[in-house]
Amino acid sequence: MPQQLERAKAVAGPSSRAAAPQVGLLSPRHIVFMLPLILLHLGCGLVVLVGVSMPALAIFFCSSAIRVFGITTGYHRLLAHRSFKTSRTFQFILALCGVLAGQNGPLWWVGHHRQHHRYSDREGDAHSPRRGFFWSHMGWLFSPECVPVRHRLVVDLARFAELVWLQRYSYVVNLGHTLMLYAGGEAWRVLDPTAGASGFQFLVWGLILSTVWAYHGIWSANSVCHRFGFRRHATRDDSRNNILVALWIFGDGWHHNHHYCPQSARHGFRWWEIDFNFVILVLLSRLGVVWDLRLPPKAAPI
Repeated sequence: MPQQLERAKAVAGPSSRAAAPQVGLLSPRHIVFMLPLILLHLGCGLVVLVGVSMPALAIFFCSSAIRVFGITTGYHRLLAHRSFKTSRTFQFILALCGVLAGQNGPLWWVGHHRQHHRYSDREGDAHSPRRGFFWSHMGWLFSPECVPVRHRLVVDLARFAELVWLQRYSYVVNLGHTLMLYAGGEAWRVLDPTAGASGFQFLVWGLILSTVWAYHGIWSANSVCHRFGFRRHATRDDSRNNILVALWIFGDGWHHNHHYCPQSARHGFRWWEIDFNFVILVLLSRLGVVWDLRLPPKAAPI
């Protein structure tokens, strides 16, 4: 860990260091940022105490899907790249789902992602595997350099008061979600005692395990998809297409395609490159919820 933290200043390019206030190593702000990551991973061990039930499994799969969709479609394809258009209300809903993934507020996430595209696998890229696989996967999140919001890269998002609110109160939103999960589990225990569900069990499966599952799926785009997979386009980075990550995070594992054409709402360019997010967006477009889906050049029909 100390070696990973020492890399922080080298990772952030000169422009990025000037753009955000410095956060001291192991300062209160730095510790508060890291602590949820550590506690959630340690909390996975609680599964041996709470056991499993069918309701808990259902909560796990539903919560995981919402978290992955919120990050990959809401934070990533909509807010970071504007690969489709939607109403302000649905934009807020997608951003809210992203907040529930526990990966900080929308301005923080989008700012760091745009920085990644600007300096991908070069100096200034906060999570390039060229600095180590663990660093790119999650080590960079323990650096104090990653704590501040990159405000200069999200000026467009700062115009939306509701997104600024989600950024400021993301921990409050997740606390409310935690209380709802616990209350739901306790209600289920009372209404159906034979199911074996409880509020504590819902917290472990619907919050802790689900969040950690989504964490590592999303983080794999930064690590696995810059090391393992195939390439077909001439890009300046090390991005790769990886089918396993694509299935895990609903199509965002076609990461090399994405780096080739970042503004595309479709990441699976070929018919066999399964992209659940794009399928959902197509269905939503037919309902009029989203529109103007941007496509890659010469995309195969879906």
